[in-house]
Amino acid sequence: MKRLLPAPLLSVSILALWLVLNGSLGLGQWLLGLVLALVVPLATASLRPTPARIRKPWTVVRLILRVGRDVIQSNVVVARGVLRAHRHPPQGTFVRVPLELRDPHGLAALAAIMCVTPGTVWAELSLDRGALLLHVFNLDDEAAFIAHLQTHYERPLMEIFE
Repeated sequence: MKRLLPAPLLSVSILALWLVLNGSLGLGQWLLGLVLALVVPLATASLRPTPARIRKPWTVVRLILRVGRDVIQSNVVVARGVLRAHRHPPQGTFVRVPLELRDPHGLAALAAIMCVTPGTVWAELSLDRGALLLHVFNLDDEAAFIAHLQTHYERPLMEIFE
């Protein structure tokens, strides 16, 4: 069974996404979605070096809700910054965030969270995986920004993956 479905959650997600994007629950869409749900995980198995083990599912739910809330708040902050840019230009800067997180899935999730959050435009992981370099749209307090990232994103990801 594992050979046919190497990533069952990914297969279910692909099928669901296919049906939602096509806006149809017709038999043809189900069959095409099932083919994709079987083929894509098999074709991309070599791209996933290690299987992810989620240790605390409720922490995942809390993290998703926190990221959603933070994205909305960041949208408001960035919009205000853009509207006031002619009077108070933003102080964009690069920030180096030291990391304790070592799991590759957690590091990828952290980088993705940072890239989707308005106000952080770019993220790069250091070669030793010990730091995340971010470009921040407008930064008032670097220490507070780093503490927020470590507390609200890195620690929950450590609970989830390590």
